[in-house]
Amino acid sequence: MATADTSDPHAIEHLTSRQRVFAIVGASSGNLVEWFDFYIYSFCALYFSSAFFPKADPTVQLLNTAGIFAAGFLMRPVGGWLFGRIADRYGRRNAMMISVLMMCGGSLLIACLPTYATIGTAAPVLLLVARLFQGLSVGGEYGTSATYMSEVAEPGRKGFFASFQYVTLIGGQLAALLVLGILQLLLSHEELVAWGWRIPFVVGAASALVSLYLRRSLHETTKESERKSEQAGSVSSLLRHHGRAFVTVLGFTAGGSLIFYAFTTYMQKYLVNTVGMSTPTASRVMTVCLLIYMLMQPLFGALSDRIGRKTSMILFGLLAAIFTVPILSTLRGVDSPLMAGVLITCALAIVSFYTSIGGLIKAEMFPVEVRALGVGLSYAIANAVFGGSAEYVALWFKQAGHEPYFYWYVSIMAAVACLVAFLMPDPTKSGHLK
Repeated sequence: MATADTSDPHAIEHLTSRQRVFAIVGASSGNLVEWFDFYIYSFCALYFSSAFFPKADPTVQLLNTAGIFAAGFLMRPVGGWLFGRIADRYGRRNAMMISVLMMCGGSLLIACLPTYATIGTAAPVLLLVARLFQGLSVGGEYGTSATYMSEVAEPGRKGFFASFQYVTLIGGQLAALLVLGILQLLLSHEELVAWGWRIPFVVGAASALVSLYLRRSLHETTKESERKSEQAGSVSSLLRHHGRAFVTVLGFTAGGSLIFYAFTTYMQKYLVNTVGMSTPTASRVMTVCLLIYMLMQPLFGALSDRIGRKTSMILFGLLAAIFTVPILSTLRGVDSPLMAGVLITCALAIVSFYTSIGGLIKAEMFPVEVRALGVGLSYAIANAVFGGSAEYVALWFKQAGHEPYFYWYVSIMAAVACLVAFLMPDPTKSGHLK
């Protein structure tokens, strides 16, 4: 079988289904590495928080590490702008290769960081620097990979193919949990606190080499004439001509990101601190839930090809607004890991209406000249404000003695997402993405 020339900007138009699948796999491999590196921080925080913030009770230590986790999100808008501009002006492939290298640099730095006992306050400062570096990388990764996967996906099945962005995004979380679970079996709690937490960061940094190799072989999806356009990667052009689409993405991403992080990265801490599970049990529950969640994505993506992306988004917002408070309130009082897993899986099924097509629906709203910038910047801003702060807000309400307020906060933002989805034009009819 002939292989399309990766240097030919028109080659993407002639790819076979098999070649498109390989392109999806190549692009999503880096996505998995990026998110593994990013999420391993959250999952390992239970072990290394005392190494950087020793003089505090456990909740305050987690609050401090969650604050640094949130700070990493503040760099996402910068990453969304920078890598969106690179992707629109110099190609999606180049932007994705740079982003995965940056992520690994941040992970390697965390793996080698001295603790507070060794260098004092410089330790948490350097931890913050590493997270800002990673936040810049992830801010660029989402927009460029979402754009690339939506462009390379087979027409008529874009929902199914584009859903693999979140398959690998969730896979990154799942891989992080699996690595942590293996370490929990092999090492004692004391060893994990002392040095074992560094191992996952080394694994994440090393795995980038494979991703970089796969991404080098990707086909470029844009033409040179599109990259040379005066509007390519221009923020002023984006806001002037596509301001409504930009605001719309901000609206539904706010609710989508908040509930996603509430039921994924924060949920392990919720099971430990609020439900009262042991850390290993909580890790096992979340591993099973994330595996099921990952497998849901292609199913919900294929469903969107049938019922439409707008309908899927409305269903997400409506169901999330109705069921978030009951699910979190019931979960708070359960004593069975099985029941906890069932409740979390039900919540993640609702979230899947959004996550399976999140990148695609954003890409469908922007023309090719500003697509990576439009997707990346709008997502990064909403994600930084609402997704990145999810853990911090939840822990703050808990410390203040008003934890149920967080449930209502998530529910209200889901209702906002529902309203935005109801008012937005059907993105499949925009003509921006065929």
